[in-house]
Amino acid sequence: MLTKEYSNTDAPPAASWRDYYALTKPGVVQLLVFTAIVGMFLATPGMVPWDVLVFGSLGIALAAASAAAINHVLDQRIDAAMARTRLRPLPSGRIGERDALAFALALGLAGLAVLVLFVNALTAALTFLSLIGYAVVYTAYLKRATPQNIVIGGAAGAAPPVLGWAAVTNEVSGYALLLFLIIFTWTPPHFWALAIARRRDYERADIPMFPVAYGEAMTKSFVIYYTILLIVVTLLPYLTGMSGVLYLLGAIALGAGFLGYTLRLKLAPRQDTAMKTFAYSITYLMALFSFLLVDHYIPLFWPE
Repeated sequence: MLTKEYSNTDAPPAASWRDYYALTKPGVVQLLVFTAIVGMFLATPGMVPWDVLVFGSLGIALAAASAAAINHVLDQRIDAAMARTRLRPLPSGRIGERDALAFALALGLAGLAVLVLFVNALTAALTFLSLIGYAVVYTAYLKRATPQNIVIGGAAGAAPPVLGWAAVTNEVSGYALLLFLIIFTWTPPHFWALAIARRRDYERADIPMFPVAYGEAMTKSFVIYYTILLIVVTLLPYLTGMSGVLYLLGAIALGAGFLGYTLRLKLAPRQDTAMKTFAYSITYLMALFSFLLVDHYIPLFWPE
């Protein structure tokens, strides 16, 4: 079958629904919503009310998708300079900036409206602050201003469990902040592993990510330091009585695996070690929160 090849003077192909879907960074949003849902279930000894579960998840997902779309708009120059992102809808010209902004605004307003009308105002307010934190404070300022960008900006990405907790209880408790702390501590080793793998891309885009500013050797050392800190932080749910032995064993096993990857990244790296560490970090977080969830409901099935 013959296919048309486009020259530099041809108009780019029209945008499809897949291009708009890509603007929402669905993989990232799915992970955020998953941690928010776990936060909902951990906030109650029984089952989460169906309306809170459905509308809370929907509102948080729409707001996260809005923040992702705004990130695409603000980062289009950077994306065009990086090999892994130059074919995204905006730098490739399949979606215009005005259309992307309108799409992001519609998603954000819809998400916040769902939370205000069907969940509670506290969750809506916290979600709005998270959206601004990621889309504006991190993307528009911190990302370009300091090698500590992901450390400071990680607060926005760590918020979903707090949002889920607030959706159920209409308050923020110390346990919710523990969940926040876990993701906040997880973010630097997670993202720096990717930044090591894509260092040349960030150099071309003139973004001062940690490995660009301080070199790969120092970054790998800090990945280990943060992973050790993360292992300590993940013990807190057990030590504070939030979770039981099943979670503790899972956290220790997962943390040992994460530390093993980071040590290989530092001491015996191969070409694909950084990306394997990055991939494991995603599996790690999903599994860790799964252990929190399963451990939380064990007493319902095996009462003491």
